Amino acid sequence: MPQQATVTVERKGDIAWVTLDYPPVNATSTALRAGLLRAVREVAGARVAVLRCAGRSFVAGGDMSEFDAPPQEPHLPDVVQAIEESQVPFLALIHGAALGGGLEIAMACAWRIAAPEAGFGLPEVNVGLIPGAGGTQRLPRLIGMEPAIDIACFGKVLKSEEMLALGGIDAIADSELSAAAEDFLAEQPDRPLAVSRRPLMAYPADLIEAKRAEIARKAKGQTAPFENLDALRMAILPFSEAQPRERAKHLDLRNSPQSRSLRHAFFAERAVARPKAIEGVAPREIHRAVVVGGGLMGAGIATAMLNAGLSVTILEQNIPAAKAAEARVHNLVKSARDRGKATSEQVVERLARFAVSEEHSAASGADLAVEAVFEDVEVKRSVFARLAAEMGPDAILATNTSYLDPREIFDGIPNPSRCLGLHFFSPAHVMKLLEIVQMPQTEPEVLASGFSLGKRLRKISVLSGICDGFIGNRMLAAYRREADYLLADGALPYQIDAAMRAFGMPMGPYELGDLTGLQIAWANRQRQAATRSASERYVEIADRLCEQERFGQRAGSGWYLYDENSRKPLRDTAIEAMIEAYSAEKGVSRRSFAPEEISARLMAVLANEGARIVEEGIAESDAAVDVVKLHGYGFPRWRGGPMQHARETGWEETARIMREVAAESPGSWTLSNRLSRTG
Repeated sequence: MPQQATVTVERKGDIAWVTLDYPPVNATSTALRAGLLRAVREVAGARVAVLRCAGRSFVAGGDMSEFDAPPQEPHLPDVVQAIEESQVPFLALIHGAALGGGLEIAMACAWRIAAPEAGFGLPEVNVGLIPGAGGTQRLPRLIGMEPAIDIACFGKVLKSEEMLALGGIDAIADSELSAAAEDFLAEQPDRPLAVSRRPLMAYPADLIEAKRAEIARKAKGQTAPFENLDALRMAILPFSEAQPRERAKHLDLRNSPQSRSLRHAFFAERAVARPKAIEGVAPREIHRAVVVGGGLMGAGIATAMLNAGLSVTILEQNIPAAKAAEARVHNLVKSARDRGKATSEQVVERLARFAVSEEHSAASGADLAVEAVFEDVEVKRSVFARLAAEMGPDAILATNTSYLDPREIFDGIPNPSRCLGLHFFSPAHVMKLLEIVQMPQTEPEVLASGFSLGKRLRKISVLSGICDGFIGNRMLAAYRREADYLLADGALPYQIDAAMRAFGMPMGPYELGDLTGLQIAWANRQRQAATRSASERYVEIADRLCEQERFGQRAGSGWYLYDENSRKPLRDTAIEAMIEAYSAEKGVSRRSFAPEEISARLMAVLANEGARIVEEGIAESDAAVDVVKLHGYGFPRWRGGPMQHARETGWEETARIMREVAAESPGSWTLSNRLSRTG
């Protein structure tokens, strides 16, 4: 249960010290707003009031748990206005972050002093909203329109030095904030004109349209960036007229599907980080790790671990392979410096913790081993047999398999309670998702260690049970299968891909297949052939493509053609003719599909498969399914994930579409209990 929000006022001479204390980030809950409004009255008679916050941050945003309920008084705009209009001027002391309502409160103060590391932003855009307490009206008056657009429309967070240069704060504290405040107030500074009364700073005539075009390139269907831009433009109006309009739009957007979905994503990410399986369990400490296999995946895993402070050794089969792995990791670590993500000193320090070896004896003494070798049970099993012989009996052993059953991989390994799956997504040093796969024997302590490692690697970790493809790739397989049915029944690759881009995906299934390479999915289909139900409709078009060695972008051809100088997919009439010929061969009368029908069918299939995964206990909740698709597969965040999208669409409509899909391919789909009971 969260701690009660408290606001205290303490007089020291003619200065009133107002302290907000609502861990962890002093969110502007109803109780905090009420306490702050009360404090504005209590400081009467002081020469100045100093507003500061306990804990690790200044006010870092609103309390989103309140957003689904009717707004409760006092409303934040009224509190902010009371601070700005108070007879006693306020000085804000900012450490940690002043975000959303925190920045709105700070801008209502007469002066602002910040710690060097403080951050300033209006992140409402990230949850489908615009500020509601004057943020879009005060910020361009305070720092100018262009930086205000970057903050409100793109979610940029400015550091103290940037805010000082723009005039957004009055000083950066060289000492402890309270001492800096006393020094600043030693001589009463003149009270500046309230930010809401300042004229809007001039800006270039073409700025708005240029930023609108930039938003259009980046938003990918999300509307909140445009709403924020329109709100900022209202700053040309008198504050008393524009701010109520801002507030009304903020409240309206709270009830929008996009905001509900973005808030769902926010809470889902926090829920999956604390699965029931590790409640109250302390993780082991992991200092040294071994990665077996130094290809693209293994090098990415090693780099992520080095960036997180671990010592890492890559094991390879021979000296040339070890040297190639070493070069890959060195390039990845150094690229962080080239992109401004690491200093030269950090690069040197990270590489000092890195080694390569062709001898499995180098695994001795490591706390953790992760294999990233060829997707074959026997290959992986032999890796772990050798590791178990070299490592301690309690050292954690993890497979990075994408599809295979970890129980088969770890069969015969001593102490299987230390074994689990850590399924990274490529490139592993970039992608946020980590599926943590629990075996029946996996100890809770080992599982907790996986989640602790994921947090250290700055990953979004999701618990998965065992099934073919776990959560993400099992859903991807269903998605691709329905795409292939659409292909055989009348659609073409470019039409399906265009429909999914219009839905908000970064690319469609066939563009994605070409990008990642078609060989792995082909090998997986071959592996499944022996157990595939005879009643299931199977479309061989992708297999025929691979038989021609059209493996995708790297091969120069796949579903599309690629020239030497561009990665842009080009339609291939020969492949489209092959698809049409396949339909004729199977006696299928091809028909056209509207883009909305394509996306609706693919989303129904994803929601159905997600519901089955939850019902089978593979995923703990709908939230887990959504987080996997958001962070591993490019699902548009503003739609919240396939389960949230089905909720917004209506489970009845999803069930109706899924029944149509199943009826057109008899014996090919199993409806989830949820959809079977719906409609």
